[in-house]
Amino acid sequence: MFVEHLPDDRGQAHTLEAFTAALLLVAGLVFATQATAVTPLSASTSNQHVENQAAIAAQDVLTTAEASGELRAALLYYDDGFVGADDEYYTGLPNASHPLHGQLREAFDNRRIAFDVDVYYPAADGEGLDRTRMIDMGSPSDNAATASTRVALYGDDRFGDSDQYVLADDGPGGYFAAPVGAGDTLYTVVEVRITAWQM
Repeated sequence: MFVEHLPDDRGQAHTLEAFTAALLLVAGLVFATQATAVTPLSASTSNQHVENQAAIAAQDVLTTAEASGELRAALLYYDDGFVGADDEYYTGLPNASHPLHGQLREAFDNRRIAFDVDVYYPAADGEGLDRTRMIDMGSPSDNAATASTRVALYGDDRFGDSDQYVLADDGPGGYFAAPVGAGDTLYTVVEVRITAWQM
């Protein structure tokens, strides 16, 4: 029995198929190595938008609260720690009696944005600044936004749970910030800083 061998021209087609398959494989590997994981905290235009919104919200809270007097009231809502705080500071949204409760809830808590509120003031020894935490919700992310404003506190300002203390008389021993100088009008100037970031 004889098997007839005819000329086979399929060799070129097989070579072309192999070359195409190899090219697709290499292209897939190159694409896989160039692709990066995108997480909610990855830098992108949407994250920049969230950061900008958080910065605007923080500045709005400070501006509005300062104009209404609620920021000063929040700074004076102190009696061996901020009133109603678990420790000396709040670890989440302050209770409903806190002067900033409504504004912070609307600006950040309802939108699931974490925030810290810190207060900086001249150190008692006159060198540098000290910090007191009013609200601490954790460590800010790399994309956190900040806003700040300064508030002057005067000697006749009252502080405590029911305004029972006077800064000029009781402040040096009972308030977190020491008086600056010997003036009987200005007690000190503090800087309130809000840091906000997407949870």
